Amino acid sequence: MNHMYETALLAPARMAKADAAAIKAGISSLELMRAAGLAVAQAVSRHWPRGAVVVLCGPGNNGGDGFVAAEQLRQWGWPVRLGLLGERSALKGDAAHYAKRFQGRIEAFGPQLLKDATVVVDALFGAGLSKALEGPAREMVQAVRDSRLPVCAVDVPTGLDGATGQALGDTYIRADHTVTFFRKKPGHVLMPGRAWCGAVEVADIGIAASVLGDVGLDACENAPVLWSDVYPWPQLDGHKYHRGHVLVVGGESMTGAARLSAMAAARVGAGLVTVAAPEPVWPIYAAALTSVMVHSLSDAEGLDTLLADTRMNAIVVGPGAGASEATRQHVLAALATRRATVLDADAITAFAPEPASLFRAIRGPCILTPHEGEFARLFGQVPGDKLWRARQAASISGAVVVIKGADTVVAAPDGRAVINSNAPAWLATGGSGDVLSGLIAGLLAQGMAPFDATSAAVWLHGEAAQAFGPGLIAEDLPTLIPSVLRALYESVCQIRAL
Repeated sequence: MNHMYETALLAPARMAKADAAAIKAGISSLELMRAAGLAVAQAVSRHWPRGAVVVLCGPGNNGGDGFVAAEQLRQWGWPVRLGLLGERSALKGDAAHYAKRFQGRIEAFGPQLLKDATVVVDALFGAGLSKALEGPAREMVQAVRDSRLPVCAVDVPTGLDGATGQALGDTYIRADHTVTFFRKKPGHVLMPGRAWCGAVEVADIGIAASVLGDVGLDACENAPVLWSDVYPWPQLDGHKYHRGHVLVVGGESMTGAARLSAMAAARVGAGLVTVAAPEPVWPIYAAALTSVMVHSLSDAEGLDTLLADTRMNAIVVGPGAGASEATRQHVLAALATRRATVLDADAITAFAPEPASLFRAIRGPCILTPHEGEFARLFGQVPGDKLWRARQAASISGAVVVIKGADTVVAAPDGRAVINSNAPAWLATGGSGDVLSGLIAGLLAQGMAPFDATSAAVWLHGEAAQAFGPGLIAEDLPTLIPSVLRALYESVCQIRAL
């Protein structure tokens, strides 16, 4: 099976095509709904102690899933109250079928259903909602939020756009657990959807992965399965020059940023790392770095001389550099080599007055790593969700673009994209982006392709932060990389042994 299929993300429209393809292949729509509702009931029984459960059903197939879940929980001995938005006589198709099979009482739809409840099943709209809530649905959703009851959402929490992760209005449900089917949707991993969905469980309801060959995918959730086959593990017959040489262009005022990048590049496996340090602060860099070489840099011409060494096959410019003309010249010199170049922070901001001059200079492998503010400075106000904006930026610039955040998106000029979902809240600390730039460069130096190297680096970055926990500062991250790599290596070896 194509590895991309394993972590494929399907927007609601594409998921509808997957459902249709499964039905065409011989699975009845009633079977799919039955499996979906059973998965929801199982999730509720696993995650909460038996108590009064309120199942809120909408007028479509999401509501049909809710009827199945409600009946199953009732049969397992749970006290079930079910409220239906609309009239039972208005239900159609599979939802009407399972509504008839529900043996409990369908109650009047309203906030009174929540009295004495211990958990709520949100089966109102799921991914079928396309506009802001209004009327009784809005009132109920607000009541659920005010109640602070735990919520298990069916497919996606009501009020969330499954394609973009954005709210469809000012009223929405924040779930503690979400059960979706076959594959996740972009909205499960894009913010704020990632936060609103709680823990996301993907239930197998009988759809074969082979349908993805026909319906395609919208992006992938970043995971080792996408790039572990090409990860550049050191070889016994290799030496340091086989593992590449990273050049980090250091800044004069914020010397810590480049040092963080350099240490990250070294920890992720680059054979050699050199920091080009401005002459006035060369002693600071030299005193702080031992395994990393430090070269004194007098001006842009000095960088050209350093770049004449073609063994330096990956370059980082930007961390702590200052958004100056000197930084612009360093960027242009690096890009002129057509070697793999990572541009971060000030290397991006320095081109804010004339972004086109940067894009024209990108002729080789290049990775841009902006946060949202830097992205806006370089690309302006690109409309659309984060996934769309990253793809547009990659197409415009000709670079792999990384829009950082809790839902970091990596997009390539050819349209490939991954959304990262393992970054914890404590990764939001000064200097963490400098570490990421070094990780990317270290993997590029070892021969990994730009999109794969960037995806792997973003994942390693998140895993390192997860391993440390609260209290993380950027200096901790490079020291955590070896344990993350060890676990990854052991996992890869186990898979290959099967």
